[in-house]
Amino acid sequence: MHPEGSQLGATQGARAGEERAADACRASPDAWDDDENESARRGFKRLSALEAQALRDQDPPVSPWRVVATQVAVGFVVACLAGAVMGSVSVFWSALYGAGVVVVPAVLMARGMTSRLSSANAGVSAVSFMLWEFVKIGVSVVLLMLAPRIVQPLVWPALLVAVLVCIKVYWVALLWRGRKPKPVERLKS
Repeated sequence: MHPEGSQLGATQGARAGEERAADACRASPDAWDDDENESARRGFKRLSALEAQALRDQDPPVSPWRVVATQVAVGFVVACLAGAVMGSVSVFWSALYGAGVVVVPAVLMARGMTSRLSSANAGVSAVSFMLWEFVKIGVSVVLLMLAPRIVQPLVWPALLVAVLVCIKVYWVALLWRGRKPKPVERLKS
């Protein structure tokens, strides 16, 4: 088979696909209406702008700044407890640095995610989230690598326990939202 023949076949196949799609659109110009009728038949209700806003008000998102503030408080409490239980200042500073390994990148990400640019539209928000997540991971890794130089003498178990406890605050943030009825149940009541 010659290269020209394969290109010709591919071009004809693409044209045939385009023609089938155009025929489908001409045959059913009310395709969107069909989708709306199907949604209505299944029990879905399109919300007005006011109803959508009321639904958002019933289930507000958890502020990233609230999560960061909780991480700061939890990290400080863990550092104080570790220092008091072990009776060592180096354990206190190691645990406090461990909390900082979680809190400093979280502050950067919260700042980046709450900026106007990151909330421009859904696509920009997704890219912004990925970018700030990479920044967060990178800063955490750098802070962990610098730990032996900054905290002397470093107590790794205290640092790692503080990191672990501060990371678990994200799960607590999910619990703050609580168990709420599903959106369908809220609309019926």
